Amino acid sequence: MLKFGAAMFFTDYSMTPSGLGTVLEERGFESVWAPEHSHIPLSRKTPPAGGGELAKKYYDTMDPFVTLTMAAAATKSLKVATGVCLVAQRDPIQTAKLVASIDQVSGGRFLFGIGNGWNQDEMENHGTVFTSRHKLARERVEAMKEIWTKSKPEYHGEFVNFDPMMAWPKPVQKPHPPIIVGGAFPYSARRAIRYGDGWIPHATRNTYAEIADMLPEFHKMAKEAKRDPKSIEITVWGPKQDADLMKRYQDLGVSRVVFNLESEKADTIMPVIDSWQKLMRQVNG
Repeated sequence: MLKFGAAMFFTDYSMTPSGLGTVLEERGFESVWAPEHSHIPLSRKTPPAGGGELAKKYYDTMDPFVTLTMAAAATKSLKVATGVCLVAQRDPIQTAKLVASIDQVSGGRFLFGIGNGWNQDEMENHGTVFTSRHKLARERVEAMKEIWTKSKPEYHGEFVNFDPMMAWPKPVQKPHPPIIVGGAFPYSARRAIRYGDGWIPHATRNTYAEIADMLPEFHKMAKEAKRDPKSIEITVWGPKQDADLMKRYQDLGVSRVVFNLESEKADTIMPVIDSWQKLMRQVNG
């Protein structure tokens, strides 16, 4: 069965996280996803991947851990997910506590979608060097894994360094919530294979027309790295609303699709959700 999720930039003018979460759960969706931008500088050293100007919602989006906690409190089974958390801009000790805390209060329903970011100006405001962000993010993920799984964790890397500590709570999910690595093929695919439990590719990018065409190569890459492709859950982001494509994804081992919702109120959002629910029923019966 293909799982369906929805993503929204939660703002002060969108549906509330609790409202959207309740609607999704009632209609059989598996997960709700919240992206992250701490701020958007007025300068632009790197353009958005999709080109053009950034929509207002990028400037206005709320903190994902706050909004997802609201969604979790209003639901019972819906999974809550960052899509994506910019770990290269976050302190790993504080973020490890946030992840463990939301996994605790949600009863083990958190999915930790992560990304390394594209906005050079934004991350430089956090003291992150753009050219070394990928190694920094990897070390932070490795350090968080130590914090989640060890009673006296320590980590010593080039960018992250701490001696043995006490850090609680630990996550409900063992060994920790799934780390789902987002980004473009093939670079994020390599990162997902190296240290992720899942991979979030966009359905389309400038370098490919449809991610389904690239998945056999991803499976090959995983096997060459001595990883079972089935151990890396694939979440396709922003796919076309097409039943045949959904079935093709299933045949290729995709576990989940996530569609994007605009930062709008229920009267605008509900018809979109209803159309995706209809597709979900077509695909899953």
